[in-house]
Amino acid sequence: MTEAQTYSFFLGCVMPNRFPNIEKSIRVVLPKIGIELEELEGASCCPAPGVIRSFSEPTWLAIASRNLALAEKAGHDIITGCNGCYGTFKEALLEVREHPDRLKEVQKVFKGLGLKYKAKAEAKHLIEVIYDIGIEELTKKVTRPLTGLKVGVHYGCHLLKPSKNRPWKQTERHTFLDELVELTGAESVPYKDKFMCCGAGGGVRGSNAPVSNDIAVEKLDNMMDVGVDCVLNVCSFCHLQFEVAQAQVNKELGEKKYQIPVIYYTQLLGLAMGLELEELGLHQHMIKTQPMLDKIPE
Repeated sequence: MTEAQTYSFFLGCVMPNRFPNIEKSIRVVLPKIGIELEELEGASCCPAPGVIRSFSEPTWLAIASRNLALAEKAGHDIITGCNGCYGTFKEALLEVREHPDRLKEVQKVFKGLGLKYKAKAEAKHLIEVIYDIGIEELTKKVTRPLTGLKVGVHYGCHLLKPSKNRPWKQTERHTFLDELVELTGAESVPYKDKFMCCGAGGGVRGSNAPVSNDIAVEKLDNMMDVGVDCVLNVCSFCHLQFEVAQAQVNKELGEKKYQIPVIYYTQLLGLAMGLELEELGLHQHMIKTQPMLDKIPE
């Protein structure tokens, strides 16, 4: 295995405020597979393109570029575990690299901050960096195969699109996240409309929760139809959507129809590596993970 790579860790807003358990799993697991994280001091909101960019594109670009400039100053690429933040940084980099005049506009804003920016730091999603390690190398880390566990994989929109600005093979049927799930011994179960949106992005969850919940429930119903034991995601906002939507819909129905545990990839990988539940934050989920854990052989 190659020597450890160091990245500036961008937390985003949702993860540290709502899901410190996911953050903990990332901080515990990544160093064990050769990915070192360095704090990104002074980071702000990314900010979300579906909201901020719609109101003021120059403001969105300046704030996004400032976060990238902090990583550039630290001498690292930026890494995030949120699809939305990832999308922001990829789009901001494309904008200033393809349009040098936009880079000059941003640099002018930064003059008073004493911050230099040349758009040199790359933006990475942590699942991209994990996948680049290689399935064979990662499989060597598995000490507790998760045999018998049926997983409903959710990629999320901004991880994959727009495809021209993403590192993945251009296809309508991606498999890289399924491959990462199955190296743990778990089964990635096919289900209807697998690549459909979770229903949270673009301000939908904040502006129209009933519509947002309807979209989430459609995906959850499709997963339940094939008997998944958990929903797996790689985005803190998708994670919020699937947990909160289940709770809200259950309340409306007056029954606990939706009780599918929602877990993040580093939690699944950590389990397969033999780490304890507390190390991975699996004891602090809105929807209890014990039914899922009971399916895993001792």
